[in-house]
Amino acid sequence: MTRDPAHLLPSADPVQLIDVEGKRVRDDVRIPEATDLVRAYGALVLGRRFNEQAYALVRQGRLAVYPSSTGQEACQIAAAHVLDDGDWLFPTYRDAVAMVARGVDPVETLTLLRGDWHCGYDPYRHRVATQATPLATQLPHAVGVALAAKLRSEPTVALAMCGDGATSEGDFAEALNFAAVFAVPVVFFVQNNEYAISVPLSRQTAAPSLAHRGIGFGIPGQRVDGNDVAALLTVLGDAVARARAGEGPQLVEAHTYRVQAHTNADDDGRYRSADEVSAWAPRDPLLRLATYLRASGLLDDAAQVAFDTEAERVAAALRASSPAAPDPARLFAHVFAEPTPQLREQAALVRDELSREVEV
Repeated sequence: MTRDPAHLLPSADPVQLIDVEGKRVRDDVRIPEATDLVRAYGALVLGRRFNEQAYALVRQGRLAVYPSSTGQEACQIAAAHVLDDGDWLFPTYRDAVAMVARGVDPVETLTLLRGDWHCGYDPYRHRVATQATPLATQLPHAVGVALAAKLRSEPTVALAMCGDGATSEGDFAEALNFAAVFAVPVVFFVQNNEYAISVPLSRQTAAPSLAHRGIGFGIPGQRVDGNDVAALLTVLGDAVARARAGEGPQLVEAHTYRVQAHTNADDDGRYRSADEVSAWAPRDPLLRLATYLRASGLLDDAAQVAFDTEAERVAAALRASSPAAPDPARLFAHVFAEPTPQLREQAALVRDELSREVEV
């Protein structure tokens, strides 16, 4: 690790490799291999369709809530694709698409948001931690996993995702400070989508950027265009490589935008205009990459049909899924290895209430 301020400060502008017109910019920064870009595009197509289908399930009353990542899919895909099999991903409630890209079954991914179960998938199978609903609580968890890997001399890197609102939480500061002091292999990935629910970024911080906050902890920060998956793969990939090489924690801020409301329960028309939202439409990560790939001869109609077909297959699986009604008693399982007296009391109370419903 270095404490040289010149090394710790992020670039003045976010790193961009493909502009909004789908053209290559900045020859001084390497662009990912063609196969990686095509793979990322396929995942973007699937991620967009996943978001659309999940939102439809909410409107049908089959999903309790869904925080969509529409417009932010490039961040989701890059976060999953830069990790090795032995690494860990720590997602938030908005990162379902990243989990699917990491390999979690799409139907199981939505278990938490159906309100059926604490998680719904095996976190160890794909090394994806449970989705964190409270802001920033997953960041100290990621640091703990990274510290354990360092103590065991394992090559594991933990990538912790969070939004701009989470950077105002105490857990964010505590996680960054601990990670820097003990030089653990963790990458903090901030998706700055301009809003913490309804609070704009300008009311959250006066710093030049969120990546600049790293210097206060001795962590190098970097800024990247969050709608440019090529830049994300390069910047995040380099951050993961530095963490794995023993250079300590890294902080990456992606500049993106939440196109849809915070959740289906949010009325975003009360705090932003339709003109503001529509201004981001030309920056769409799918359109940008598709334009670049077609111009480069890397994407044709047949490949597009194949990607669309796979996305529709996943959407159909989500529509067809009808998980069994959950057993209310399982609400109290796995909370502690040995249930506390309070937990036993609460479980007994639920059993009693349910038995009365049967009697009625």
